[in-house]
Amino acid sequence: MARRKTSPSAVKDTVKLIKGEARSVESKILKRGKPSLQFPLRALTNVKYSVKKGHFEIKGKTKERTLTVNTVKTFAQTLRLMSLSKDLVEQDDIASKREAYYVSKNWGEARFAEQPESDTVMEDLEALFRVNREQLGFIPEEKGGDVAGELVVLDRDRDSGKTLRIDCTKFGSGAYSIPISVEHLGFETKAKFVLVIETSAMFQRLVKHNYWKQTKCVLVSMGGVPTRACRRFVRRLADLNRIPVYVFVDGDPYGFMNIYRTLKVGSGNAAHLNEFFCVPQARFLGVTPQDIGEYKLPTHPLTEIDVKRARDALKNDPFVLHHKPWQRALEQLIKMGVRAEQQALATHGLNYVIETYLPEKLAHPERFLP
Repeated sequence: MARRKTSPSAVKDTVKLIKGEARSVESKILKRGKPSLQFPLRALTNVKYSVKKGHFEIKGKTKERTLTVNTVKTFAQTLRLMSLSKDLVEQDDIASKREAYYVSKNWGEARFAEQPESDTVMEDLEALFRVNREQLGFIPEEKGGDVAGELVVLDRDRDSGKTLRIDCTKFGSGAYSIPISVEHLGFETKAKFVLVIETSAMFQRLVKHNYWKQTKCVLVSMGGVPTRACRRFVRRLADLNRIPVYVFVDGDPYGFMNIYRTLKVGSGNAAHLNEFFCVPQARFLGVTPQDIGEYKLPTHPLTEIDVKRARDALKNDPFVLHHKPWQRALEQLIKMGVRAEQQALATHGLNYVIETYLPEKLAHPERFLP
């Protein structure tokens, strides 16, 4: 576990929330009642798409965890994890999700058998207290994403507290890595837009050829489904500098819904936090179903899972149900029965994406999917 810097008010607020819930449980027990914990239901069926705010919001459905013979282990695990969180926050410390799982091995019968169990309880606590896991002292293992281009990140020296200026144009063939916590960062940029990219390979191609210099942009690699740190970084960068965000992912239902939709409006599973971890101003640059035909891209057949994901989105996803262009795009993809990757543009030459595809797309941002 490692040290971090947390504001006194944030510490006080988080600890107050944990103590308040613990006192409620204690009070019920002393009165010989059955203590319970009330969690918002974390599912797509319990969210609505707020057009005004630009993200998924959680509705009123809840689930109750009452202490019974059948729930005693999960109830105990929840309280123990709350206790660990309180200690971490008060001591200005952190634990990775994996470390939290191993700490439980000292909890006797309340220990977690597998990490997915501890991850689920951790997510329950986020929903219970309406805070993110970083505020509870828990951090993910995955990196936040990579950045290159017209951007200076203002960080601070951990020892002296002095401002550090990190120039994202000075990493040569490398890139700046987004940290797990980005709230304290500042930004200086004259970029015209932020280009968020699904694959590390495509990001590296654009960095290799200094694409950001040609277009005066900031390049951000998600490396698949964007982490919350990546989403928050892009959101703060776009908000503070009032610059557009364009998203470039594979042309398949997974890229559309799991990657782009998650970046733009959030997810049903984390609806209680979407207002912080989404980028409502994001627009979908490509790869679109229309691109597949217009650019004569090599394709792969849609799998059964692809088709199911697209049809589920058309039937149940509040974001898709609101936006007819997305309904048409998914229906078109199902009808075509194929999907295409970003790298398929290389069929016309390795740098076709830089020389032709992106210039043609960026010339008409008004045509981008919402």
